[in-house]
Amino acid sequence: MQKGKIKQMVAVSMLSTIAYLLMMLDFPFPGLPPFLKIDFSEVPALLAAIIFGPIAGIMVEGIKNTLHYGIVGSFTGVPVGQLANFIAGVLFILPVSYLFRKKHTVKRLSGGLILGTALMTLTMGFLNYIIILPAYTWFLGAEPMSSQMMMDLIIKGITPFNLIKGTIITLLFLALYNRMKPWVMKQIAQQA
Repeated sequence: MQKGKIKQMVAVSMLSTIAYLLMMLDFPFPGLPPFLKIDFSEVPALLAAIIFGPIAGIMVEGIKNTLHYGIVGSFTGVPVGQLANFIAGVLFILPVSYLFRKKHTVKRLSGGLILGTALMTLTMGFLNYIIILPAYTWFLGAEPMSSQMMMDLIIKGITPFNLIKGTIITLLFLALYNRMKPWVMKQIAQQA
């Protein structure tokens, strides 16, 4: 039992480090605001969540964003962007973990990834409107955005960004899972 917990802690630490490194390899998507950058840091969190459970995936998201804030910082002075990334990542990985851990099929994995993309997209649109965008402007000391400006940014930037990011990560993770399926299933069996 103790050996399994140590193995899980080491795996979560390693996956968190990989997630942080992947977060640093971000890039803007053409046609979207340049501050919205796509990265693949949810892939290690997804791996942790389907092997060890949702708490492990959440821990990877938390450690990754804490490292990012501690090393890179934030142009607002507070971790608004890291907090938004953490929330988006958790919203994305939880449906995947829940559905896949009930029954280990590609169909349930795909359904979880699609549900996670939808949940992340819708919830982040709402949270950006009521909390995240107002927090950015407040901490930057800028004039608050009007409701119309926020809605335009959400509809034309944030929503497409989350859909694109979710779709890219879904396709990448499914391809990765197909290559790693025997290893993943062995790790899941060892956790049971």
